[in-house]
Amino acid sequence: MFEYISAPEAAVKWGISERRVQKLCEEGRIAGVAKFSRMWLIPKDAKKPIDGRIKRRKEGKSK
Repeated sequence: MFEYISAPEAAVKWGISERRVQKLCEEGRIAGVAKFSRMWLIPKDAKKPIDGRIKRRKEGKSK
């Protein structure tokens, strides 16, 4: 039997917001997730997905 944790528990474990965990679940970026009513169930051994958002560096501000 699989063991699951909730989105708030995953958020604490991974150091990100609960909303970010929910978005990752919605986008299918976490393997093995299940939705029960309004709650996301995340496998306990699931790995935190790599953040694919673009980061922009400020240029011309170095001293």
